[in-house]
Amino acid sequence: MDSHFLGLTAIVTLGYQLIFFIITALLRFDKVTDFAGSTNFIVLAILTLVLKGSWYFRQVVLSLFVVIWGLRLGLFLLMRILQWGEDRRFDDKRDNLGKLAIFWILQSIWVWTVSLPVTVVNASDKGPSVQAQDIIGWIMWIIGILVEITADQQKLAFKNSPENRGKWCSVGLWKYSRHPNYFGEILLWWGFFLASTPVLEGAEWLVMFGPVFITLLLLFVSGIPLLEASADKKFGNVAAYRSYKRKTSPLILLPPGMYGSLPQWLKGILLFEFPLYSSQSSPRRAKLTKPARKQWNGPKDKLTA
Repeated sequence: MDSHFLGLTAIVTLGYQLIFFIITALLRFDKVTDFAGSTNFIVLAILTLVLKGSWYFRQVVLSLFVVIWGLRLGLFLLMRILQWGEDRRFDDKRDNLGKLAIFWILQSIWVWTVSLPVTVVNASDKGPSVQAQDIIGWIMWIIGILVEITADQQKLAFKNSPENRGKWCSVGLWKYSRHPNYFGEILLWWGFFLASTPVLEGAEWLVMFGPVFITLLLLFVSGIPLLEASADKKFGNVAAYRSYKRKTSPLILLPPGMYGSLPQWLKGILLFEFPLYSSQSSPRRAKLTKPARKQWNGPKDKLTA
């Protein structure tokens, strides 16, 4: 039987995303896509918590974390797209049912995979007392979501200011990281996983694939590579931008003076400064510029699109 709710959550996720896919396809209304993805996490967390009915403290805390994260992100992205008026990611998909379907299928995979820790924790029969992993994980999650919220609001305010039109964001947390919201996102999901470990045993440890998935997605697929290529295309000929990029960490928050003085090999090994983030030196330049954004840009690319 489906003792870990893996089959149930997969079916619910596909059904939930199918509803919004139909709305998008029939009404050509794509402003609900981000909201559908974020709120799907909430549905899975609450559903598994209620169905199991154990109500262990750890289950309640982690489910609450998912609800807070999902509501915050979903409403933020919904309000932003309503303000912008259109979602450029769907420019080549509105009239192509196949491409539109692929987007929604991939979004379903994202939701189900990243939700694995909360799904398995809520399905567990074990309720050990609070341990060090819980506290450290909760602290990581709190720091991560605060960083993500702050970075999102700072960039939104920056882009909404007419005087900043045509400029790159380098204020607030963006002075210390080129993608601080992604740093917060990755940190909170690894903290979430750490807080789930006291109840994991055997194959249940495979839920680690949740934070691994979101990390790889942001570092190598739909997050940083595409945004770095886009920024390089817009500002690559501006000396001040090249200086900002050289002195600013791509992910982890660090003082520019410290990061800028580090050798390139150290940046690449320990601080995620990968060659594909530089369109000037990467053979992928042609693939990572504007035409590449016609593909599925991944759910987390929404945060700074």
